[in-house]
Amino acid sequence: MKTFGKLIIVGSITGLLLSGCGKKTKTEEHSYLTIKGSDTMVHLASNWAEAFMNAHPGIDISVTGGGSGTGIAALLNGTSNICIASRKIKSKELSLAEEKRIYPKEIVTARDGIAIVVNPENTVETLSIEQIGKIYTGAYTNWKQVGGPNQQIIVLSRESSSGTFVFFQKRVMNKKDYTRKAMLMPSTAAIIQSVSQDKWAIGYVGLGYGTEAKDRIKIVLVKDGDTPAIEPSIKTVQSGEYGIARPLHFYTNGEPIGVVGQFVNYVLSNEGQKIVLETGYVPIN
Repeated sequence: MKTFGKLIIVGSITGLLLSGCGKKTKTEEHSYLTIKGSDTMVHLASNWAEAFMNAHPGIDISVTGGGSGTGIAALLNGTSNICIASRKIKSKELSLAEEKRIYPKEIVTARDGIAIVVNPENTVETLSIEQIGKIYTGAYTNWKQVGGPNQQIIVLSRESSSGTFVFFQKRVMNKKDYTRKAMLMPSTAAIIQSVSQDKWAIGYVGLGYGTEAKDRIKIVLVKDGDTPAIEPSIKTVQSGEYGIARPLHFYTNGEPIGVVGQFVNYVLSNEGQKIVLETGYVPIN
């Protein structure tokens, strides 16, 4: 979690949130944005926020994680201007938004590949999407079943509030349930830490996080059907070669205007998309 800008006294801003959060206020006077949601996007959103604040000294931005579901809930409750989400908003969330007279606007801001990570001492170099799915549903429980040593697989997953949890279940596991032995981790950082410490653990993390932690973990090549095994990278995600990839979203309450609109426009600009690339994600243009 990162919080940027000046010290913000929460009590003083209650009811004064900006245009993307429901009630319209004088955004030029308050100049304060709250961004909440996907842990996958926290690092990227923090970099956007820092660069934007450097160019606009009168604006303070707070960025926090907690998962895509948490961010969407905050948007619907009027406690965040922008939700960052690594999944699309669900139909039941849209129904709740309609009840609350909130009108979520989806904005694709970047793309991300999901890296499958193991401990550097694990000899497994390549896995197919089918094998990964069987590991996470519990059909495979030993590394020898996928060409590795005779050791029990320790399965690490994000919690159910995570957009990555939902996307991974849909794309890799064909919507089947996670194995009951899966250890649900509170953050991507927790998965990386656990994989780096346990030789027989497996986890999934956003490409940017996996690349940044390459000195502590190993990224597995992924085989999708009859295609060659592919390493997740900016190039292979952008080309569509890497099979476990998804868009990263902003959600605002209606069309973003005021300071919210300024920030969104910055994120989508060439300068904002350059930060996407520098942070290890994939630009949309």
